[in-house]
Amino acid sequence: MKQRADISYMLFLAVTAAVGGLLFGYDTAVISGTVELVTARFGLDSLQQGWYVGCALAGSIAGVLCAGVLSDRLGRRRTMLVSAVLFTVSAVGCALCADFTQLVVYRIVGGLGIGVVSIVSPLYISEVSAARRRGMLVSFYQLAVTMGFLAAYTVNYLLLRMGQTAGFGTAWVQRIFVDEVWRGMLGAETLPALLFFVIIFFIPESPRWLALRGRTDRALRVLGRINGDRAEAAAELAAIETAVGGGQTPQWRLLLSKGIRTAVLVGTAIAILGQFMGVNAVLYYGPSIFERAGWSGSDSLFAQILVGAVNMLTTVLALAIIDRVGRKKLVYWGVSGMVLSLLLIGTCFLTGERLGLPDGVLLAAFLCYVFCCAISVCAVVWVLLSEMYPIRVRGVAMSIAGFSLWTGTYLVGQLTPWMLANLTPAGTFFLFAAMCVPYMLLIWKAVPEMSGRTLEEIERYWTR
Repeated sequence: MKQRADISYMLFLAVTAAVGGLLFGYDTAVISGTVELVTARFGLDSLQQGWYVGCALAGSIAGVLCAGVLSDRLGRRRTMLVSAVLFTVSAVGCALCADFTQLVVYRIVGGLGIGVVSIVSPLYISEVSAARRRGMLVSFYQLAVTMGFLAAYTVNYLLLRMGQTAGFGTAWVQRIFVDEVWRGMLGAETLPALLFFVIIFFIPESPRWLALRGRTDRALRVLGRINGDRAEAAAELAAIETAVGGGQTPQWRLLLSKGIRTAVLVGTAIAILGQFMGVNAVLYYGPSIFERAGWSGSDSLFAQILVGAVNMLTTVLALAIIDRVGRKKLVYWGVSGMVLSLLLIGTCFLTGERLGLPDGVLLAAFLCYVFCCAISVCAVVWVLLSEMYPIRVRGVAMSIAGFSLWTGTYLVGQLTPWMLANLTPAGTFFLFAAMCVPYMLLIWKAVPEMSGRTLEEIERYWTR
């Protein structure tokens, strides 16, 4: 009975924090359906188109640089509230913006929210989770991200279809949902952003952050709720206090110490290499890529919904098996499948028309790629980054890894239109396939298996 109560409370905390992942996913993926519409509205060239996608990613880079400091000073919970405010301002601003410059500014504000929540939500979940459940619970964050992707693709598709037939008597409603439907697509994020802001008030602060700040009584109460047993909570708090070192504040100089430096470098490499394997090109430019293959606008958006559905359902599978199979095995299996799928996608673009391959082959290759990516790289990356750093530098170290991740994401978002135009779609996907190799080698050689270990045990691995 006690174990069931533990899981239910941890699940409540994880799901609440994971709503930030839903906002992350929606804000990131909504771009895919608006790129062509915004390009047509403002007459953007390929570089401006890349900047429209990349500006939010630039904001994300700034967000992750602030997230570690904010989460260490304000706490994980208050920092999530900050991200909710940023998402709300961005959504309303994008729906009502007067010109392209204002649109970019509000997209950057949303990017700040993405950067902050991408660090603090998985960090919070990892710190309130028991070791035996941590992989699954942190994966709820990634599941929420994929739900955000699917919600964005579905909203884009439905609003585009509605805009083709609907009419409204109110001028501003007509403009947002019909004449310039991209405004409605971007503005629909307002409701989940407000929901996130409200529900954060119903969860406690991270017990590890409380211990870090010397608030041991509150930390013990939270751990007691999580563990369902005061004796277990007291033992866990003692282990945390040992790792904290008597409530010391985070020390930047610790980042340069031998074991921690290695962990930071490995995490940074994992974060940036994972972005050059094509997933964000598919998520951001999926409709544009399908249109290059000769698909109509509505068909390409519907195909993107299928991509989002496979992404979400596969993440559910990853959530169920990540603690049983282990992080590293998922990467080995999934990245191998990604390589094969990317080679098939490139081949479809290169010789598909000459061979008379039906459109379904290309779509099947994309869906296979998304399946392999969702069950491995996407499911594992935030779990690894949230659990591999010592508590005294966890916020700062995750910001460094997040900076690396979002820098790579920005570069992919900015350069994909150029690569599609100059390397051709086939060459672009062959390049993504080649980039899978160093990622797998890094996981094999430099990353330990962390399944089933407490955060304090993982810390001892790096600092042994």
